[in-house]
Amino acid sequence: MKINLKVELGDGKVQEVVCSAPDLVKFEDKYNISVAKLESEMKLTHLLFLAYASLSRQKQTTLSFEDWLETVNSVGAGVSDPK
Repeated sequence: MKINLKVELGDGKVQEVVCSAPDLVKFEDKYNISVAKLESEMKLTHLLFLAYASLSRQKQTTLSFEDWLETVNSVGAGVSDPK
């Protein structure tokens, strides 16, 4: 399973993020909720954490989650196929 997200940063930069197994497991560990329940119990925090987990794992950010949030304008569904 993969989840594609689009993150728009405050500087206008847009990042297409693919959240894969390591990011999904990290999410489940942190929030104690199955990714299968995301559709019915989704919070903005969940999407942002998934995007951050992927970017952090790929070394595209060295900021803490809280500091990274300060740079984000929006997060939503990505356009590429998550398969």
